Amino acid sequence: MRALNLLMFVQLLLAGLDVGRLHWSATVPLPLQILGLVGFAAGMGLTTWAMLVNRFFSRAVRLQPDRGQQVVASGPYRLVRHPGYSGGLLLLLSAGFSLGSWIAMVPTLLMVPLMVRRTLIEERMLARALPGYADYMRRVRSRIVPGVW
Repeated sequence: MRALNLLMFVQLLLAGLDVGRLHWSATVPLPLQILGLVGFAAGMGLTTWAMLVNRFFSRAVRLQPDRGQQVVASGPYRLVRHPGYSGGLLLLLSAGFSLGSWIAMVPTLLMVPLMVRRTLIEERMLARALPGYADYMRRVRSRIVPGVW
């Protein structure tokens, strides 16, 4: 999480320097900026929906037996096993475009593999330790992108 937070900060910093001061890259066309804003809003919306549906949603990869954690299979969890990561990835992939900076996309190249790695780590832990999660994995085949992965 620290690496992801640092890379998100770097993305914002690069966008500010690129668009606001140094103009390192060409301007992102307005239609692509608008598409980026729509993607950013959709990513925020999906992540928020996942948080509202899953009272065990957490920034940390952990089990919460003290809170009676159980598998959540409603809302966006019907389509993908990790809708919070789906929304986060959509948000990250859209941010550089929405900010109008091609250079701000560079940190995304590092963020995507980190999020995929985190998804795999969390999935192994949940399959091993959360009752019913292995069955849920068989029912909901996609981790992050429906029908793809």
